[in-house]
Amino acid sequence: MDNNTVLAKNLVNYSCKIQKKEKVLIEYPPCAKNLVKAIVKEVYALGAYPFLHMTDSALERSLLFGTSVEHSKFCTKYMQPIFEDMDAYIGISGGDNVYETSDVPQKQMQIHSLYYSKPIHHDIRVTKTKWVILKYPTGAFAQLANMSSEAFEKYFFKVCNLNYQKMNDAMTPLKKLMEKTDKVHILAPNTDLTFSIKGIKAIKCAGEMNIPDGEIYTAPVKDSVNGKITYNIPTLYDGKRFDNVCLEFKEGKIINATCSNGGNLSLNKILDTDEGARYVGEFSLGLNPHIMEPMLDILFDEKICGSIHFTPGSCYNDAYNGNQSAVHWDMVLNQRKEYGGGEIWFDDILIRKDGIFVLEELKGLNPEALK
Repeated sequence: MDNNTVLAKNLVNYSCKIQKKEKVLIEYPPCAKNLVKAIVKEVYALGAYPFLHMTDSALERSLLFGTSVEHSKFCTKYMQPIFEDMDAYIGISGGDNVYETSDVPQKQMQIHSLYYSKPIHHDIRVTKTKWVILKYPTGAFAQLANMSSEAFEKYFFKVCNLNYQKMNDAMTPLKKLMEKTDKVHILAPNTDLTFSIKGIKAIKCAGEMNIPDGEIYTAPVKDSVNGKITYNIPTLYDGKRFDNVCLEFKEGKIINATCSNGGNLSLNKILDTDEGARYVGEFSLGLNPHIMEPMLDILFDEKICGSIHFTPGSCYNDAYNGNQSAVHWDMVLNQRKEYGGGEIWFDDILIRKDGIFVLEELKGLNPEALK
């Protein structure tokens, strides 16, 4: 069985658990047609109904340059009944240039985010459908990983076709621990951060919504975050790269935000998109044993083994802390020793040091146990 067929079966049967007569929307770029063919075949085999919507980042850039609030609302009006009629969504992205939208004015990106992305993808797709998103391996993707196209394709399918059921089972003790924890303390170079996760659910992510996958997330109590965090993994937002983002918090709110590359003005404009953008909607631990280095793609980087991400913007409904925003910006801190190390403490008990779990009941989540 070829790699595309294996991945398609996992997406349809394990991630989305498609049932007979369900309607499945597949969004995809031209480069992913072989995978899409395999997905369509698998959906039909279950007696379900596939629907196709092709996207292209270069064409999207052209639309974004001229968009307006009125136009974005029209786009939402056009797409809303389609998304609302679907039972499941499989979103594939990929293209020749990850910086395709880097020169689109920030104002245009914010309009698109507020009046299209949020109502379609957050308010409908995330909350009302079974969904999974992934990126297809391209030459541009391989360049980000500093690999040849052939080597990256092999790596991609190894990571994406991981035994996620085994990972899901191993996550259970961490989920239980997080759901009885109040105080969290994060330490790393230029990072000393405290917050509470009391009363907020922890959600296991093992191949059901993201591919690749491997994280368990919750959210901080909205006004509980205090201190500073410095992210050591570069991040892309709206096609712009930001390095060494440093956020300072007081009573949950980001009161100061800087970066070494990308521009402090651009960074703060994003954080000023709306009131919720300066509060945090997600705290997550990365667990994928095959993802060890960053590649400037958040679907991979947020799963880096030994990392955390601490996300300005909207929370998820299943780990709800009340924060709403058009922004959801996953920023990653790698705490493995070669990246400067770090510690995670739950209620004054050390649970992970330098990216390795130290509690006996959590050692099944260390890389050697999951591979």
